[in-house]
Amino acid sequence: MPPPAKSDPRPPQDTPILSLRQTGAAGRAEGRGQARRASPGPGPGGAPVEDGQTAASALAGPHPPVRSLYLHVPFCFHKCHYCDFYSIVDTQDRHEAFTARLIDELEALAPQALGAPLATIFVGGGTPSLLAPRLWRRLLGALHDLYDLSLMHAGEGKAEATGGASGEFTVECNPETVTMELMDVLAAGGVTRVSIGAQSFVPEHLKMLERWHDPANVERAVVLARRAGIVRQSIDLIFAIPGQTVEDWAADLSRAIALGTSHLSCYNLTYEPNTAMTARLRAGQVTPVDEQAEAEMFELTLRTLRGAGLERYEVSNFARPGQECRHNLAYWRQEQWLAAGPSASGHVWGGDGRDGPVGSWRWKNVARLGDYLDSTGLAPVVDLEAPEPERLVRERIMTGLRLGEGLDSAAILRESGQVAPGSPDRLVRLVESFASRGLMSADTRRWVLTDEGFLLADLVASELMGAM
Repeated sequence: MPPPAKSDPRPPQDTPILSLRQTGAAGRAEGRGQARRASPGPGPGGAPVEDGQTAASALAGPHPPVRSLYLHVPFCFHKCHYCDFYSIVDTQDRHEAFTARLIDELEALAPQALGAPLATIFVGGGTPSLLAPRLWRRLLGALHDLYDLSLMHAGEGKAEATGGASGEFTVECNPETVTMELMDVLAAGGVTRVSIGAQSFVPEHLKMLERWHDPANVERAVVLARRAGIVRQSIDLIFAIPGQTVEDWAADLSRAIALGTSHLSCYNLTYEPNTAMTARLRAGQVTPVDEQAEAEMFELTLRTLRGAGLERYEVSNFARPGQECRHNLAYWRQEQWLAAGPSASGHVWGGDGRDGPVGSWRWKNVARLGDYLDSTGLAPVVDLEAPEPERLVRERIMTGLRLGEGLDSAAILRESGQVAPGSPDRLVRLVESFASRGLMSADTRRWVLTDEGFLLADLVASELMGAM
């Protein structure tokens, strides 16, 4: 959890524009189940994790039933040069074993969700759509056996008409791997939403990213999903690709809008450590897009999508009203989620939830497929953080400011005062200063970034967290 005062038209030259950093991999909550750590320095759980340790201690304490679930499928047919999420190129020889192991882990996690139906599921990767339909049938059957998925079959239209609730079940798909058979299997298993990785509609830009799909297959994937009855589709796009112009980006946005999808995720290309793209940058093989053009692309995104009826509800995510990704919102609102699969990260509260969480457990599964396959039950973890109230408040500030809805100021002031005396006054002074500079709304009930503030969101969040 992937994740700049502007009184002049442009920020000072030495002031980093957050959106050009935070909307990249650090901001891609979509599908990852692994929000980047928001608070500096290790918390109480920052000590080295012993070999074979699992999240058992995190799951042993009291907490409400967990209502969100993330599954990580690590397989790809090619490692994209910009990607820093755990994925491996696989010849399908381990897909069967992986599916069996994932079901085993899901069985071990299932007691944590007893007592309430799951509200959101997200399957990310990697490329989940690489799994064969027969393996998807096994996985979906196991999910129905182990968890209450009644909300996934409620039907969004029916649920909205009756005032009832419906669930959201998302699967990430590569356009090249979408088939009618796969979409039918997913729809029958309760999947209500697919997230399709288009990234660009320009072959030259896809080549730069090492994405190997025909842009025409994006529309084909959307059509097949709709034909199967998967009512919601999201499109992922990337801007600031080396060689891309503002006009290129405008054309990508227009083509995505023309597909009629209800959700778009628009990330800028971020040069993450230990990626092939960053190695090429250091070797002088690629030239990054000029920062001015990058900022123009970001601002063009807002104008274009807002004009098409898709409002920004998070720094990088845009949706028609009611079509926001609910699973992503669970991350950014610091709700609970279980996680299964190598490198997946989970989050549960350190309390019963009646007065809100007083801290939270976070863990990350081992990011090595071999070690994952060799284990049973709960997966071994490489990171485990124990509840620490101050860290939780910092995380609330970082993730909450990313959202269009912003932060409940009364709740943040109350919680910050409980863990860091004196911090409420410091926070209020900072917010007043940011509001006077046009970076935050003047509404004191919720701390909400303005359009200008979103450009400098990392600076705002860092200073507010520093007040703790």
